[in-house]
Amino acid sequence: MASRPAQRTIRAALATTAAAVLVTGLPLTQASAQPSSTEDALKKYNDLSTEAGRLNDEHLKAQEDLKAKQGDLDKANGDLQNARSAEESHRGDVDALTEASFEGARFNQLSALLVSDSQQDFLNRATALEVLASANSESIRGLSDAVVQADDAQKRASEATEGARKAAEDISNRKNDLDKQVGEAREQYRSLSAAQRTTLASIGDTSTVTVPAGTAGTALSFALAQRGKPYVYGSNGPNSWDCSSLIQAAYRQAGVSVPRTSYGQATVGRSVSRSEVKAGDIIVYYSSQSHVAMAVDGVRAVHASTEGVPVKIADIDSIGPISVIRRVEG
Repeated sequence: MASRPAQRTIRAALATTAAAVLVTGLPLTQASAQPSSTEDALKKYNDLSTEAGRLNDEHLKAQEDLKAKQGDLDKANGDLQNARSAEESHRGDVDALTEASFEGARFNQLSALLVSDSQQDFLNRATALEVLASANSESIRGLSDAVVQADDAQKRASEATEGARKAAEDISNRKNDLDKQVGEAREQYRSLSAAQRTTLASIGDTSTVTVPAGTAGTALSFALAQRGKPYVYGSNGPNSWDCSSLIQAAYRQAGVSVPRTSYGQATVGRSVSRSEVKAGDIIVYYSSQSHVAMAVDGVRAVHASTEGVPVKIADIDSIGPISVIRRVEG
């Protein structure tokens, strides 16, 4: 996502134009038009990149939603298969017991009393027939329950199928929006001056940073080691990153699982105030929570900004308006 430090190139553009006025003697009103145009071009690029970053995170979230819906569908299909197996099993029991009960009923009516050798023998035969009838009744109840469960599983499977279909459609729509926005941002980037593009592409601060021990330090060391690598929308590394994949990979290196999107990362750990920020804290920006960085200390952060800008260190407050700050440990 685009951040405010990129706008510092505007001052350089203004200085260049002022020098041209002194050398050429052009009227001031003529000279002032160029800085305005330069400023507008860079601002438009920042705005387009910010929106592209937001759409990129929405697209990633839609992919996570599809994965969850597919999991629901797989479970529903498994439940349906089990319910149908149970239904068939109970149906077989009912069929067998029904046939046995019919034969038992004929036997009882025609010969139970006649073939009994004694009163006790007759009672034994009668009891066996009662047990058979009871078993048949239980099997019928079991079959009825299995049918209800199978119907419910079928309904849930159908709902899960529709949910997965809508999620896939949502991904397609968001991908189209993202591609369009990225195309506009790239076109605007090409309109920037060579000096502006050079400034944006600067790696910035590459000095050695002392990191704390523990999980936060391990994550921060990983993030700092990525300085200079390019930003690519939706990239998961290791040769390029977007803002949230860098944070996810950094904490994965430290043995901690965090969500893939900046929205999800805005919920991990515990919230801390701006004055409490320390190395390793996750800083989420904008009301849309569509950009994220990792604190280097209480002043600086490392982040993957936007296309044309490599992973680099920037002032925490210069990146953008802060939405929330989360601490994964401590």
